[in-house]
Amino acid sequence: MKVFAISDLHLSGVKQKPMDIFGPGWEGHFEKIKADWRAKVSDDDIVLIGGDTSWGMKLAEGMYDVAALAPLPGKKVLIRGNHDYWWNGITRVRAAAPDPSFTFLQNDCVKIGDVIVAGSRGWTCPGSADYTDHDHALYLREAERFRLAFQEVKKVREEGDRLIALIHYPPFNVKREDTLFTGLFEENRVDKVVFGHLHGGGYFPVRCEKAGIEYYLTSCDKVKFSLVQIF
Repeated sequence: MKVFAISDLHLSGVKQKPMDIFGPGWEGHFEKIKADWRAKVSDDDIVLIGGDTSWGMKLAEGMYDVAALAPLPGKKVLIRGNHDYWWNGITRVRAAAPDPSFTFLQNDCVKIGDVIVAGSRGWTCPGSADYTDHDHALYLREAERFRLAFQEVKKVREEGDRLIALIHYPPFNVKREDTLFTGLFEENRVDKVVFGHLHGGGYFPVRCEKAGIEYYLTSCDKVKFSLVQIF
């Protein structure tokens, strides 16, 4: 069983928001992703989707885009991004899942074989260019949500299990300074961290290491609209 990741698909099947306004590489971006996905992924594999899946505003609009992933192979694990306005209430989202191959995480985890994925949205971190005093309360709240996720991990974790943290926002600033998120990842012996949110620019590497944990930036334009193998 392999584990792949990609994020920030920004699909717009209903909202019809063309992404090529953000650069020529975005033209036909979903077709590129699907072709790469089919070439790499088997039905037994896992694909992590790190938020900002759809531009939809309502649940039905978001699920229209989520359903576009249903024909693709693998078990799909999704978290919410800052643009996933359609994601309003985890119970409603889970009830609307297109089929059993989809798992939606919100402050909790899922175990598939010997892989555990703990997921939550996260928030911008101190020291980031867009961080203000108004972000502090949200930063604390989102860290608490990850604590809840790791409480669920402890209930299912067994010797030899591999643990992935799936978060939408970068869990540190560009200097990779310690944050509440990285502290929780280290405390709970996370093996890999997958995040997204960032587009354009070259100031964040697509892969780096901190305190023995590997971090992967998987925003689809940053990884050339191809899935990244995590395990």
